[in-house]
Amino acid sequence: MVLKKDKINNWLIMILVLTLVMITSVIIFNGCKADDAQKEDVISEPEEEEGVIEEEPEEETSAEVEEQESVAGEEITGNINRFSGLEISESVKDSRPLAIMINNLYPDARPQSGLIYADIIFEAEDEYGITRYIAVYSSYDTELVAPIRSARIYYAEIARSLDPIYTFFGTHKDSFANAYKVIEDMDIDVLTAIGEPEPPESSIVANASFWRDYNRSSITEHTAAMSTIQLRKDAENAGYSLEGGQSPLRFKKDASVSETGNISDIIIDFSTDGYMAEFKYNSENNNYLKYIAGSPHIDRETGIQIAAKNIIVMYTDVEGPFDEKGHMLVRTHTSNGIPGKAIFFMDGKAIEGTWERSSIFEPFEFKNSDGDIVLFNAGLTWVAIIDINRSSLSY
Repeated sequence: MVLKKDKINNWLIMILVLTLVMITSVIIFNGCKADDAQKEDVISEPEEEEGVIEEEPEEETSAEVEEQESVAGEEITGNINRFSGLEISESVKDSRPLAIMINNLYPDARPQSGLIYADIIFEAEDEYGITRYIAVYSSYDTELVAPIRSARIYYAEIARSLDPIYTFFGTHKDSFANAYKVIEDMDIDVLTAIGEPEPPESSIVANASFWRDYNRSSITEHTAAMSTIQLRKDAENAGYSLEGGQSPLRFKKDASVSETGNISDIIIDFSTDGYMAEFKYNSENNNYLKYIAGSPHIDRETGIQIAAKNIIVMYTDVEGPFDEKGHMLVRTHTSNGIPGKAIFFMDGKAIEGTWERSSIFEPFEFKNSDGDIVLFNAGLTWVAIIDINRSSLSY
């Protein structure tokens, strides 16, 4: 009987021990699960913090862009032409710009026809101190622009800044350069009266309508004339878009009479007296009447004197001549991120500042000495690109 009782007691003890082991295992297992869950919660928290950190640079970038877009004054925006600042209407268009090469040889090419209808006119030095113009037409069309002249590589680079339809009367192909090929490589739409001579290295062919006006001159190279109306038709026939373009200018309202200055005589000496450009401030109309070689610069057909609302003088490097033909090179973009010097005239005042663009595909950017984007008056802007070493400006 005692033996049976001992066996029963031993079985009870074993059952109790097993029960305790099972209870302990369950407690330990549940405790581990709770610890793992806590660890997962702790690990997931930094992911939320990283998301917040990633948003901060975006805000800083936006602030930096806003700072870069700082402008000097109150800007006019909305329904205006991008190249003239004039309000778009039945008479003022917003067409893709035509950038047309204009002859300025003294005295045979003067007076020119159609410059008074341009939005922007660029002037730069050519062979032997002669200057040529790039007349930019977007707001207005004209039935007569003359005399048309040939292109140069740096004129094409200047025009490229506008994404225009670049129009000229041929260019040069010689030991200095095949300008046809160089211009084609700029990815610019062109209209030319003369295509590349044989053997061609480019696809540039004659595709611009023109005529000769021998009443202008007995010298053939001063007689070529074109119509911007017909040129737009030529562009359409060539498959070019008639919309688009990019402008270097942004606009403001004219200064009030009390805010205008008294700088009245601006003289730009490119090379010789025959190419001296002079602008006299007309306070009544808040514009600058243009003179050339000491005489009023007038339109041949109307007799109207050219009047600019803004004058930009850009200083750059002009090198040459490089050969017997007098070919030159004009630097048309800034290098190493260093802006070029510029002076802006408007409202009877002179504003010192800079010009810059890092490549020929970008529009020029004009800033004052504080780094703010300069705003211009609506109307014609004359841009003189002068040699920092040889040309001079006085006012």
